[in-house]
Formats: sequence, structure tokens, C-alpha cells
Amino acid sequence: MTTKNTQNITPASELRKIALIGYGKMGRVLEQAAQESGVEVAAIAGKLPGDDVYAELSATKAAFDCLIDFSHHSNIDRVLQYAQEHRMPAVIAVTGFSEAQQKQIQAAATVIPVVFSQNMSVGICVLKDAVARISRALGDRFDIELIEKHHNLKEDAPSGTAKMLLSALCGTAGKTIVNGRSGLQKRAKNEIGVHAVRGGTIVGEHSVIFAGADEIIEIKHTALSKRIFADGALRAARFAVTQPAGLYGMDDVLHFPSTKN
Repeated sequence: MTTKNTQNITPASELRKIALIGYGKMGRVLEQAAQESGVEVAAIAGKLPGDDVYAELSATKAAFDCLIDFSHHSNIDRVLQYAQEHRMPAVIAVTGFSEAQQKQIQAAATVIPVVFSQNMSVGICVLKDAVARISRALGDRFDIELIEKHHNLKEDAPSGTAKMLLSALCGTAGKTIVNGRSGLQKRAKNEIGVHAVRGGTIVGEHSVIFAGADEIIEIKHTALSKRIFADGALRAARFAVTQPAGLYGMDDVLHFPSTKN
């Protein structure tokens, strides 16, 4: 994903303090993870829906090295505005962005370092690479289905992680994405079925099924707690403060060889 612009910002050497955007369940987990890892949460903004995160960050007297956004996609305008004005590295760990909002993130990355991923888990990064390799090896000989499961409060479907995995599946070139199935129509050869389950307190589960003649490959990642996303976001922040302006993904953070399609 890396796209660098080395002219706009001087990288720091260490992450000491962060500003946390969003203070729901994920924000509180991140706060605890930061404290346990020796990183100070110097400011918290966006505790309530509709809060003006730009105004809240501007009003704080604290200094910090990086913004970590675990709030809501509706805040992205104000988050990016503050980050760019203050030349502040940003970690964007939010899903549900429109295409226009994703372009805003890309534009901001010409000014500041931005780590943007719809899943901060190390395991998901490895899963994404694995399904891309499997998809390339199998070609069109296997049917592909994707199942994602989340808690009953999640708003967007398919999940941001499901969309990441779809992108990794040979870029879905020539494929038709079918969200759920109903009726009597047979499965088309070029389809990738995507199925979203919402229930209880499921943190996150993603399975990719490759079904061929007389054999099935299924690869799955299960998140057992939100802590994995907090730890990944902090790792991303430590990376971001050492980088020039640019758009980065978790592949870059983990120095993991990205699979290009």
C-alpha cells in the first residue's frame, strides 16, 4: 500500500504520547493497552456521538506524537483536518468509509504519515496474504465463499475486513460479489459469495472457503478479544511516527511482504 511523500514531515524516533479519538469499547481497550505498554494517552476526543473532535483536540493543552482514530467514519473530516494542520501522524482504524472519504484519507497522506487499515490484527494481515496466494494457485478451478461474523451492534456489512479479503482474492477481477443468497437461482461460476452474520458479542470471525471437486480448503481467523486490535494500532502508531508522509497499511507496519494482484 505504501505511497510516500518525503518532503512534508520530519519523522520522530519514538512514540511517547497519543491522542485517542473515540471512547467506546474499543477506545477503552486501547487506553488500557497504551498504559500497559508505557504510552501515555495525552488526550481523548470524540467520547460521545456528534462531538467535534477537531475542537476538542484544539482545546487540549497536551502534546502528543500521533492520533489513533477508533471512533466513527463520520468524524474523518475533522480528524484529518486537525492532523494535517498540526503535521500529526495518524492511525485510522475505522470501517464504513465511503469512496469519497477514502479519497480524503489518500489526500491527507500526501501531507502526513497515515496508517489506514480496516483491521489492525497481525493475524488478519497474514490471512490476507494467505488467501491471495491460495487464490492465485487455484485459479478458477475452485468456488470461493466468504463468511464474516460480528457482534449485534456492528453497523456496516460486509465488514471492512471482509472487503480487504475480497480485494486480496486476485483483486476479484472478473468476479461478481454476491451478498447473501436467496431464491432458486444457481450459483454462477464467477461469483464470490459473501455472508454476514450478526449476533451476540462475537468479536470477529472471518472464513474463506475454496470449494473444488471433491476437496475443500477453508482458512479462518477468529478474534477472541478486542485487545489484538489495540495492540496492532499501537504498533502502527510506533511505525507512523518514524515515517515520512505517505499512505501505509499493516503490511508496511509489520514489514510483511505485500501480495500484489
